[in-house]
Amino acid sequence: MTQLYLLIVALLVLGHVPPGRSEFKRCWKGLGACRTYCTRQESYMHLCPDASLCCLPYTLKPMSIAHGDYE
Repeated sequence: MTQLYLLIVALLVLGHVPPGRSEFKRCWKGLGACRTYCTRQESYMHLCPDASLCCLPYTLKPMSIAHGDYE
């Protein structure tokens, strides 16, 4: 009977734990994360609405367009 109570308490506690990566707000079409600092594998793209950095992995950083490429 004690094991049943422990199981119920464990399930209730785990039900209140947020899933991984939910501690960061998403940005840049859901591909980036709003953080105070970017990791070594990320680059800063622009500011999020709360003035934190929108960090994108280097593999997802869009190419910048040169000024003379518009036609």
